[in-house]
Amino acid sequence: MSDRGAIPPFVLTIFGASGDLAWRKLLPALFDLHADGWLPGRWAVIGLARSPLDDVAFRARARDGVARFARRPAEDSRWSAFAERLSYLQGDYADPAVYAALARRLRAFEAEGPERIHRIFYLAVPPALTEVIIARLGKAGMVQDRTCHRVVIEKPFGHDLASARALNGSLRRILAEDQIYRLDHYLGKDTVQNILAMRFGNAFFEPIWNRQYIDHIQITVAETAGVEHRGGYYDQIGALRDMVQSHLFQILCLIAMEPPVSMNAEEIHHKKLEVLRAIRPIRRDAVAAWAVRGQYGPGRIGEEPVPGYREEPDVDPRSNTETYVALKLFVDNWRWHGVPFYLRTGKRLPVKVSEVSITFRPVPHRAFPEAVLRSWQPNRLILRLQPEEGILLRFQVKVPGPVMRLEPADMHFLYQEAFGDPPPEAYETLLLDLIRGDTTQSLEAAWVEAAWEVLQPILDAWAAQPPEDFPNYAAGTWGPPEAEALLAAEGRSWHPPTLLERRAEGR
Repeated sequence: MSDRGAIPPFVLTIFGASGDLAWRKLLPALFDLHADGWLPGRWAVIGLARSPLDDVAFRARARDGVARFARRPAEDSRWSAFAERLSYLQGDYADPAVYAALARRLRAFEAEGPERIHRIFYLAVPPALTEVIIARLGKAGMVQDRTCHRVVIEKPFGHDLASARALNGSLRRILAEDQIYRLDHYLGKDTVQNILAMRFGNAFFEPIWNRQYIDHIQITVAETAGVEHRGGYYDQIGALRDMVQSHLFQILCLIAMEPPVSMNAEEIHHKKLEVLRAIRPIRRDAVAAWAVRGQYGPGRIGEEPVPGYREEPDVDPRSNTETYVALKLFVDNWRWHGVPFYLRTGKRLPVKVSEVSITFRPVPHRAFPEAVLRSWQPNRLILRLQPEEGILLRFQVKVPGPVMRLEPADMHFLYQEAFGDPPPEAYETLLLDLIRGDTTQSLEAAWVEAAWEVLQPILDAWAAQPPEDFPNYAAGTWGPPEAEALLAAEGRSWHPPTLLERRAEGR
């Protein structure tokens, strides 16, 4: 986070302010920033939604969200100073009168002082409403200042390559590219941002960060939850669109990108885009060799029985939507040629965990006899993005005793252990960047389109040939057997998350 003095005064308008995103994430994160002294002297939040609330009801809902989800307690004096800045506007997103009323509120706030006020419009609404709202904002003249008027759009950005291009074109008729913040909340996680710090803030990683020393890379983002209350939405999206096109590809780019000249937004965007453009194209007729899809059936998460995907609320009982994806990708450039990147994500998996496992090539010659090697493992660098956030380096050590025996051991850095507190919520970082106008964590139009371009052959192939074996993995397991086969063909296997290793050892 930046210096507190660099935070400009602002008005944050949240479209969809009565919904879950504002309640669970945006307002609690904003409260934590307020409690920690990050916000400027002048700021306000205008909640806008169709729900029939007034200022008092909106503040009560906000306090409930803060009490449940914020890091800092909502003490009376602290809460009062926060709540007085919250107001609510009820109306339909397509109604011009709503935007006229919003414009009057913005002008009234801006007239209260001489400072230049930054306007931020956060679209916490279904994707189908994006173009309607932005068109109305443009027509009402509320996003004219390129330097301090910004619009925030949460993923997904389009549902395929054609729709993403069409949406980008539509937005560019009203907004400049640097006014559009396409947000993937994963980028706000300290552990994800720490990938840049680890790689480019230390001298000893760069010499070995290439095909000469790295055998392969695995990226796992696993969820124990099902679709919960999002069945109707998720059934139109699936895991490939919901997770791979955004979260997993962002992590892939941070791991694979070339060293930037500087940490400014334009340079970081350029280096990430280079990675996507270097990914080996997947032929539509060869998708089965590169991508695996799955859908969970009934099973158990821990001791609790859970239904299959097709039995979830608002899901088509004959749905062929995938809840699991595993991919094998190659980045065909000088650094990574021949190094496979394995990506997997799914719902109703055994644990909730996000982890990157970088496996190094074996030593060129094992001087030790086999009897010495109790449980030989290749050297691995493991980035724990969540939970128990940190970094592990796995290497061979001698077991204490009078004879030579080797076992793997971990050298670790854990956020909680090093700093005392867990990392802040991702939305705290993202909101602060938005207020400051820092676009580093925003997704550029070119990156979004390049990501869809990589996945479009898979989308086309899967649409043309619906699966015949869904559901093909039980809830509480690690996905369909074909996912293991994707690696087994090359003599590899998926690494169990280190969280499971710790549990098995009773730690």
